[in-house]
Amino acid sequence: MARIDLVDLAHSYHGNSTDTESYALKPISMTWRQGGAYALLGPSGCGKTTLLNLISGIITPSRGKILFDGKDVTLLSTQKRNIAQVFQFPVIYDTMTVGQNLAFPLKNRGVQRREIDARVSEIAHLLDLTPDLHRKATRLTPDAKQKISLGRGLVRSDVAAVLFDEPLTVIDPELKWQLRSKLKKLHRELDLTMIYVTHDQTEALTFADTVVVMHDGRVVQSGSPAELFEKPAHTFVGYFIGSPGMNIMSAEVRGREARIDGHVISLKRNYDGLPTGAKIEIGVRPEFVDIAPPSPGLLSAQIERIDDLGRMRFARVRVGDVKFAARVRESFSSLDGRCGLIFDAAHVHVYADSRLVEGAP
Repeated sequence: MARIDLVDLAHSYHGNSTDTESYALKPISMTWRQGGAYALLGPSGCGKTTLLNLISGIITPSRGKILFDGKDVTLLSTQKRNIAQVFQFPVIYDTMTVGQNLAFPLKNRGVQRREIDARVSEIAHLLDLTPDLHRKATRLTPDAKQKISLGRGLVRSDVAAVLFDEPLTVIDPELKWQLRSKLKKLHRELDLTMIYVTHDQTEALTFADTVVVMHDGRVVQSGSPAELFEKPAHTFVGYFIGSPGMNIMSAEVRGREARIDGHVISLKRNYDGLPTGAKIEIGVRPEFVDIAPPSPGLLSAQIERIDDLGRMRFARVRVGDVKFAARVRESFSSLDGRCGLIFDAAHVHVYADSRLVEGAP
């Protein structure tokens, strides 16, 4: 396993242009600790697979460096970086048994038979593949084949990192939760550096200790699942993380007050001195906005529908031209669909040009 340092790393598929805004991956610098579980999360085209391919050595960066435990590996081949990869579609040998598939990466490196058998047995046990060790892989189910692919990536104990590129896409939804939990358990038991690429926030938040959210070729925030939910550093993170996502509204902010359509919303911090000319918005998660009967003291809204998610009910409302989501208490009722919104001031954030503003105490 290894600590991975990305130093001013960036990549363009159109040559080493001086215009970094055209890059598929804009310049980033960050460190991933040895033995950590990381997820690269974002929509298609955001740069997460490009970043993974740079780390693996499939592509060479247009600029910057990649260090494994302080050693510059930027120009080294994938094989020389000593990593393991698991792809979206299972990569296995159908003519081999499950055990032979698991043993293949070790056999290729000349590992002794006794050590191979012990490691294969350990990984097969962790992935519930022990009963199938002597079966040919050809007639196994897609999820069983993907478990073999996962096992081939995990069987080497000396790898610098294990890279997963959307490995559960072809898995039946009912089995995804089981495999995500299994991967989390494997990470704890094997203590390997793992990097997991996905567009699915549930996969990212349940697997990773640290989630790296990407948008338009940039890393917009890196943090724990709790940090991403409670304090999004960018409006995209607020919108992309959570179901429903964060409410974002343009507002006039002065001091400890935000003003929307003439209505004042109290803020916990002071926001005097916001950048002149910046686009100012407030963000608040639906869990921290309550629907109430209309009142002169509340921001008024029109209910369009109510969604019952089992654990909680959310109303989809409209405030002027802006759509909004808010929590619905069991006791609430409305005859004409009109309502008021109650904001939890402690969870209302202020953004300037989409970036979080901390404010003053």
